[in-house]
Amino acid sequence: MKMKVRKAVFPAAGLGTRFLPATKAQPKEMLPIVDKPIIQYGVEEALAAGCDQIIIITGRGKVAIEDHFDVSYELERILGDRGKTDLLKIVRQISDMIHVAYVRQKEALGLGHAVLMAKELIGNEPFAVILADDVIDAPKPCLRQMVEVFEETQASVIASQVVEGPAISAYGVLDIKQADGRFDGRLSEIKHMVEKPRMEEAPSKQAIIGRYILTPAIFDVLEKTTPGAGGELQLTDAMRNLLQQERMWAYVYEGKRYDTGDKLGFLKATVEFALQREDLGGPFREYLKNLDL
Repeated sequence: MKMKVRKAVFPAAGLGTRFLPATKAQPKEMLPIVDKPIIQYGVEEALAAGCDQIIIITGRGKVAIEDHFDVSYELERILGDRGKTDLLKIVRQISDMIHVAYVRQKEALGLGHAVLMAKELIGNEPFAVILADDVIDAPKPCLRQMVEVFEETQASVIASQVVEGPAISAYGVLDIKQADGRFDGRLSEIKHMVEKPRMEEAPSKQAIIGRYILTPAIFDVLEKTTPGAGGELQLTDAMRNLLQQERMWAYVYEGKRYDTGDKLGFLKATVEFALQREDLGGPFREYLKNLDL
């Protein structure tokens, strides 16, 4: 019987220091792009890919994430009493959209450690990992594209994008072997991966971005992987070790990625998502045209 991806893990225990002071008292995952929190874009993508169970790895000061996806009886009553049925529908859609579980990561000990925290809830199933900072705008959701690859390959799939020039040094980079033309030539077999290489030492231009589908074998590998600097357990190190026992695939997704963990990326996403809105796009575009730039 073929394995299916039903669960998605969202590591969300980071401190969000790049957005201080805004993140002093609220999670960076709750910063809004127009009027929707960053993490909700990722959750909606997971649902569109067929994941009906969401696992969010939280830490201290992340209660707002739990509150956002929970039922707000008082707010619903007030909106109902005031006849604001459109807003009431939006609020109820958020709390009704997912079955969600939360796991507390007491210390920020790396992305690999955050994924390992989900082991008991994942069990012996393949699962997705979504880094909410990477918001991807695509006609077919990025994770849906990856699920289709997984359903055919039955092996771990990592989303990648081509990165030119010195910027490649900010990413994990893949050493790949081109596949046989499946998925419009976007699929490659991973031979090796290097974390943040110098540009001249990068094995390719294909960089790892924040979408993964992993087999449950990753958990045993994570438990045996030696933590790196600062005692952090890196997911890239574990995936490199997993390559020794399983095939893994890289998929160059179709869509546009915004790194909303970066201030400039966050601003770009806000502007471009606002321009796409039927209720905001027209007047916002006129406003931008009239700016003295």
